Amino acid sequence: MAVDRGWAEVTGFRQPVTEADRTAVAAQLGRPPRGMRAVAARCPSGHPAVVQTAPRLADGTPFPTLYYLTCPRLCSLVGRLEASGLMREMTGRLAVDGNLAQAYQRAHRAYLAERDAIEPLGTDVSAGGMPGRVKCLHVHLAHTLARGPGMNPVGDETLELIRRFWPSGDCADTQADDRPRGSAR
Repeated sequence: MAVDRGWAEVTGFRQPVTEADRTAVAAQLGRPPRGMRAVAARCPSGHPAVVQTAPRLADGTPFPTLYYLTCPRLCSLVGRLEASGLMREMTGRLAVDGNLAQAYQRAHRAYLAERDAIEPLGTDVSAGGMPGRVKCLHVHLAHTLARGPGMNPVGDETLELIRRFWPSGDCADTQADDRPRGSAR
């Protein structure tokens, strides 16, 4: 499923990981990836943008972040949104917007079901603060890119806020102004 403007390709969470993918993700993270199971979404230039990780690392440590945003450009864009106080605003909206809270609860349950189908962790803790607060926009955007729009309302809003700053070509080589700002509403 392609997201419009060709800015990211949602490739499905079962795409096999190649050695080139492992090398690219290691370069993106500045360290070897841990628990990487699959590439869940790619940037327009073809490099991994989101990876799916194992619920437990090789040493048995729980790793509840099923989808992990790896693209440095995306991470930078989302980091700026987080620094603006957007997570606090979104958490406040969960308390007053019943529809948003219900959609967020559904995203939480879907996240848990998908993770637990791989390996149950014996906990109802998912990721990114779900379902009661918004703690990490990186996780929510990764969830949206991996599973498609409509799965996670916080990820969907994050996507909309950064969309115009994301290039349609090789994101690693662009020098665009990475300053998304503003309310999620």
